[in-house]
Amino acid sequence: MRRYGKNPDEDDVRVRPNRKGNRPRTNIRPKHEDAAEGFVLTVDRGRLTVLVEDRTIHAMKARELGRKGVVVGDRVAVVGDLSGAKDTLARIVRVEERTSVLRRTADDDDPFERVVVANADQLAIVTALADPEPRPRLIDRCLVAAYDAGLEPLLVLTKSDLAPAATLLESYGTLGVRYVVTSREELADGAAADRVRERLTGRTTAFVGHSGVGKTTLVNALVAEDRRRATGHVNAVTGRGRHTTTSALALPLPGGDGWLIDTPGVRSFGLHHVDPARVVQAFPDLVPGTEGCPRACSHDEPECALDQWVADGHADPARLYSLRRLLATRERREGD
Repeated sequence: MRRYGKNPDEDDVRVRPNRKGNRPRTNIRPKHEDAAEGFVLTVDRGRLTVLVEDRTIHAMKARELGRKGVVVGDRVAVVGDLSGAKDTLARIVRVEERTSVLRRTADDDDPFERVVVANADQLAIVTALADPEPRPRLIDRCLVAAYDAGLEPLLVLTKSDLAPAATLLESYGTLGVRYVVTSREELADGAAADRVRERLTGRTTAFVGHSGVGKTTLVNALVAEDRRRATGHVNAVTGRGRHTTTSALALPLPGGDGWLIDTPGVRSFGLHHVDPARVVQAFPDLVPGTEGCPRACSHDEPECALDQWVADGHADPARLYSLRRLLATRERREGD
């Protein structure tokens, strides 16, 4: 054993390099104050495409982020090679605070939440009026998810040349949801895109819809030609088509005044994560009436104070019916 004198100094100590445990552990993380600001355009199997200033780069999530997810629409801090050159890869070291999060679960009994889009302020729910037939229950579920996330919903009804829109719109009249009705002819000549684009200007809008409703066709009409996505064939008998959009993608509107986020076609929209209290916030005329509700009120039970609030003339009964219809979608599967 080596013996040191009474006053050993650093010359008396021998430490083998590269031996596990030599490096002192610390919880201090680098602040990356020189990191560039980026906007996540798409995520594909762990690789992310990020807009940094006026160029797109490829990046991966830094280990220090741990399990924190990064999704389309996120504002992030990026370090490393930001040139965007071929075979270069930067690192995302920080995800900035999100202003909104659109979530869904695979099914109502699935506790695992999937973040669809971050930082959107509008949700465009695209549905066909025919071929395939409308699915009001899915529309209701998307509305609930929008209200829960604090997004303003927009109904985009396609193929009005095949069926009228009045019947479907009537059931959403009391909700005050904004809408745009389009036909295939208007989509072909650009008139439909112009009307929809008016609703998107200056906003970040996520597009959702099940396969075959013409969502990708509409998206392609709204963006520049070099940004367009592949479209698929819809079966004339079943009205079904394959999901041509397999990953979410953020696309700039021409002129740079707004973003459109196209999401994969959905067959279901699970609402396991939804808190009824957040949905009620989308009904400002009913919110004050909830003050007398019991704790954790479902707003559809005998003790719910909203019944008396409406009976006293503070809100339209149709509004309460609409709220309860939407909240009921959390308890019923779409096919029920």
